[in-house]
Amino acid sequence: MQQYLKRYLFAITVYLFLPIFSLCQTVSDPNFVIRLTDPVYPDKEGPIVYYDTYHNNPFSLTGQYKAFADVLYADGYGVKELNQQLNEEILQKASIFVTVSALSHLENWNLPNLPIYSQEEVDLLYTWVHDKGGSLFLITDHMPAAGAVSSLSARFGFNMINGFTQRKDNGVEIFSRSRGNLLSSVVTDVGEKRIDSIRCWGSSGFIPPANAEVFSLLGEEYDIFLPAQVVQMDHPTRNNIPYISGRHIANGAILQCGKGRVCIFADGASFTALLQSIKSEKRGMNHPDAAQHVQFLRNIIHWLDNRF
Repeated sequence: MQQYLKRYLFAITVYLFLPIFSLCQTVSDPNFVIRLTDPVYPDKEGPIVYYDTYHNNPFSLTGQYKAFADVLYADGYGVKELNQQLNEEILQKASIFVTVSALSHLENWNLPNLPIYSQEEVDLLYTWVHDKGGSLFLITDHMPAAGAVSSLSARFGFNMINGFTQRKDNGVEIFSRSRGNLLSSVVTDVGEKRIDSIRCWGSSGFIPPANAEVFSLLGEEYDIFLPAQVVQMDHPTRNNIPYISGRHIANGAILQCGKGRVCIFADGASFTALLQSIKSEKRGMNHPDAAQHVQFLRNIIHWLDNRF
C-alpha cells in the first residue's frame, strides 16, 4: 500500500511542478482498444512476462502502461506485475522480464541519479539471460530514468546517456526508413509485418556494444542535453547546459546475449497509449504517427520470446 501511495504522490508532484517528465502528465486513453486477428497464443496460455513495479517504476499495468499490457494480453501472454526484489526463484517462472522508466528516487531527480538495481540483481539478470535463456526488455527514458538503469544496461554492454534528447529543429521525432534513422533489423524486417516508421516523444540515448543490432538512431539532427537538475530543461534558454551530439547514438537496439536476448529502447511513451494535458492530446500507440507501434511492440516481444 505504501508503494502505491508513493507512486500516486509522485505523479501528482510531477504534474504540478515538473511538466518536463511527460508521462506523468498523462492518463491512459480509455478509447484505445486492442483487437488482434492473429494472436500467437490464441489459447491464452503464452509464457509469463514479468513487469517490474518494485524499482520505483511509476507506471502500472492498470494505469499509464495499460495499453502495453493490453497488447500482450491480446497476444495470449500472461503478464504479471512484480513488486519485489529479484531472486533466482522468481526469474525461473518468467520468460521475459520488462522494466519501464525505473527511477533512482521517486522525488529527487537531480544528479546523482544512482543505479536502482542492486549489483546482486544486475548479476542475477545477466546470468538469467546469458546462461538460462531469459529475455530482458529494458524500456527507459530521459534523465533521471536513464541514470537509474545505467549499471543494468552496462552489464550487457550498453552505455546509457543520462540526458534529454531534442531535435535541433524542435520537430516531430519520426524514425523512418526514408529518413534513414529506422534501420533494417530482426525486429523491423518481419515479412509482412515490416516496420517502416515509428515516433518518439523525447527520450535518451545510448552507445551500444559492437555486437548489438541497432534499429533506431538519433543522428546529427539531435542534441543530448546533460543538465545537473531536471528543472533546467523546463526553461526555453538552454545555452548554459552541456550537451553532446546525437551522432552515432542509438535509442533502440537488440542483443543476442549467450542463450538469451535483450532489447533496449530509450523512450517510454512509444509502447503505451496516453492522453496528455487538459487538451487530451494523444501520445503513444494511439497517435496517428504511431500506426505501426502495436505491431512493432509485438515484433519485439515475439523476438524476445524466440518466436523467430
